[in-house]
Amino acid sequence: MHSDTHLTLQRLRSTELHRQADEFRMARTVRAPRRSLRTQLGWGLVELGLHVLPNRHVLSTSSPRAV
Repeated sequence: MHSDTHLTLQRLRSTELHRQADEFRMARTVRAPRRSLRTQLGWGLVELGLHVLPNRHVLSTSSPRAV
């Protein structure tokens, strides 16, 4: 392949990658608030679960398992 053909293909691919990067950046800024709310809710549920669980010292480590 001729070197000018390589250069043209490189420029086309570079333009395409820049366009995709711009679209990705715009999509992330639109979805960011929803993700932060989801993260806050998730960590809130984790914290609630840790408060609800009894202390590990109270649980017996040799308790029988139901099979």
